[in-house]
Amino acid sequence: MSDITTNAVTNTALNQPLSARNHKKASARLQTPTSPRHGVSAFFAYAVLILVFICFIVPMLWLFLAAFDKNASFQTKIPKQWTLGNFSTILNTQTTFRPMWNSAILAFVATFIVITFAVLAAYPLSRYQSRFNKPFLYTVLFGTCLPMTCLMVPVYSLFVTFHLIDSIIGTILFLAASSLPMAIWMTKNYMDSVPMSLEEAAWVDGASMMQTLGKIVVPLMKPGLAAVSIFVLMGTWGNFFVPYMILISPSKQPASVSIYSFFGQNGLIAYGQLAAFSLLYSAPVVLLYALSNHVLGTYSLAGGIKG
Repeated sequence: MSDITTNAVTNTALNQPLSARNHKKASARLQTPTSPRHGVSAFFAYAVLILVFICFIVPMLWLFLAAFDKNASFQTKIPKQWTLGNFSTILNTQTTFRPMWNSAILAFVATFIVITFAVLAAYPLSRYQSRFNKPFLYTVLFGTCLPMTCLMVPVYSLFVTFHLIDSIIGTILFLAASSLPMAIWMTKNYMDSVPMSLEEAAWVDGASMMQTLGKIVVPLMKPGLAAVSIFVLMGTWGNFFVPYMILISPSKQPASVSIYSFFGQNGLIAYGQLAAFSLLYSAPVVLLYALSNHVLGTYSLAGGIKG
């Protein structure tokens, strides 16, 4: 009886397809323990990650500790006496509130302009095939490679000609124009993921191109547009060079320029006030990123198509 059972098992194993036997061999290989070489590689990988984390966390730790330190210096140390005096010193209209308001106007208005024109420019590039699409995209990409210092001389001359020096509107337009090329590339990539069949169904029901763009494509691109908005907003919020060159009046300068008021002459720096201002300056972008990640983090196309 045992011989019959053994022969049956052997015949069954031999009659199995070759693919099934290969699958079993692959499964057996996957179940083998981790090799020592892989363990060493993982150790060095985690060591590098920890080193990078330390390089990033130490400046952030200094920023937080120095903001509450009455006698803050360039060294990272726990304050002997915690205080809110640095915040009370900078919380006034001239030092904080007006520069923050100017930064908000520049950043949010420029981001709105960039997102609007990026969607309008990315739609034909994503939906219509033309021999001019790639040359146009490469030209746009080339515009992002030009350094800002090379562009400022002709732009400054142009602004002088059109009397846009020390103009909030002129600064917003230049910030939007400098951020638009990369925004078009990013928006097109997100728009390519929206199925064309949804628009075709809307066209059958009588919707126009702009209606499908505004009511179908853009709502399905909310996570992508949120990512583009954060990218543009962070770039315009922290831009120093453009406002520094164009805006002359102290009352119009954003926080990215007014932060240099904490650097005195002869190397004197108000470290505590600088750290407190930096915390307040970075808080809006961090909060906006967290809100966008929480509200728009889900994939909007989930359940939108069958298959």
